[in-house]
Amino acid sequence: MRGLYVDNPLSRDQLKDWEKSYLEKFSAKMSDKANPFPCIPAVIGFKQNQLIYSFIGDPRKSSTVADLAVALSGYMKVAKDIGNYTSLIVFYETPDDMKKRFSTEEYEKLFWKHLSELNAYDRFEWPEDIPSNPHDPLWEFCYSKEKYFMYCATPAHKHRKSRHFDGMMLAITPRWVLEEFNKHSKFAKGIRKQIRKRLITYDSAPIHHDLNSYGLEDNFEWRQYFLRDDDTSLSKCPYHRILKNLKFDT
Repeated sequence: MRGLYVDNPLSRDQLKDWEKSYLEKFSAKMSDKANPFPCIPAVIGFKQNQLIYSFIGDPRKSSTVADLAVALSGYMKVAKDIGNYTSLIVFYETPDDMKKRFSTEEYEKLFWKHLSELNAYDRFEWPEDIPSNPHDPLWEFCYSKEKYFMYCATPAHKHRKSRHFDGMMLAITPRWVLEEFNKHSKFAKGIRKQIRKRLITYDSAPIHHDLNSYGLEDNFEWRQYFLRDDDTSLSKCPYHRILKNLKFDT
């Protein structure tokens, strides 16, 4: 699987130092029993080794988007053979200077810039059954006709610990995984309640008002992709336009 890694503690020595460090920190976060990570399905996926990993470059460099496209395309080919709790975990090689000075808003711009620029690598038209307007409750991110829920974590998230990681990180979950989970409505409802309970103790910030369920009239998926450290939100989704005038030192 080009650009992808399936975790095995015996093979971690093959990784670069920063890759191994990020994977170990992620593993510690997902296996912490004293302070359990709120997203229970993600924890299950981790325990069952159904998470697939990719390590890509500096998020400020345009070449990194090409790496992201390779990783996502490769993951699409194998995802359905992995299990019902699979996700693609993408770790960016985030330099120390960036960790020190980038705000959540600057990471947010990078996140949307990367999603926008993925368009250049997508060989397929937008799926006919998904609205093209992000302000429609049924809109979600699509790539090569596959639908995904996106999650972004950054070093700048200090109060919303559920969105904090040592480097910029994405968790990309196929829509079909979420649909399988929601098939058992009573079980899914109970898990969602547990997730909210965990969020209250895990985050020092209050539960973000944008957290909601796909398809509901007052839900907009894009608002949940990048939750700010406070309770504010972007008023418009920037996905369908390349963000201009962004200058970063590389």
